[in-house]
Amino acid sequence: MSLIGKEVNEFKVQAYVNNEFKEVTKAAIKGKWSVFFFYPADFTFVCPTELEDLAENYEEFRKINCEIYSVSCDTHFVHKAWHDASKTIQKIKYPMLADPTGVLARDFDVLIEGDGLAERGSFIVNPEGRIVAYEVVAGNIGRNADELFRRVQASQFVAEHGDQVCPAKWKPGAGTLKPGIDLVGLI
Repeated sequence: MSLIGKEVNEFKVQAYVNNEFKEVTKAAIKGKWSVFFFYPADFTFVCPTELEDLAENYEEFRKINCEIYSVSCDTHFVHKAWHDASKTIQKIKYPMLADPTGVLARDFDVLIEGDGLAERGSFIVNPEGRIVAYEVVAGNIGRNADELFRRVQASQFVAEHGDQVCPAKWKPGAGTLKPGIDLVGLI
């Protein structure tokens, strides 16, 4: 079953951000675009490469009114310990959400119940709190922040211009398609 259009359930979790613990709730995601970036666990191998890639692109996401939330089923204390121990993770400025009970991972349907870990899932959530795009990949496949950024931009564009769609590899300023007009002659 698709999660497109699903509204994120109410939640309240702890986060590690800017060297302190903070509470993050559903209310915090309303009114702006969000990326929920699930990964299996702290102190692993592929995860830091992805989180560093996001950290290096974080300001670009913020410029387009999009907050990044990395999420694992670790506690906020483990996030802090990983941050303190890893120069790579110290680059992270976005909130690292703690989901030790799997509330968020279940809501986004990425919890691996038997292991208590999350699948590698990337979710774009609109300002109303609804999922508009997502991707879930195998645990041994890293994701790309540039492609995720492009998908956020495309999601924002079609939200603003509902009569247009973005073709493959679309980037801001590129041509779009209008259903019913651009398909004439192709059928």
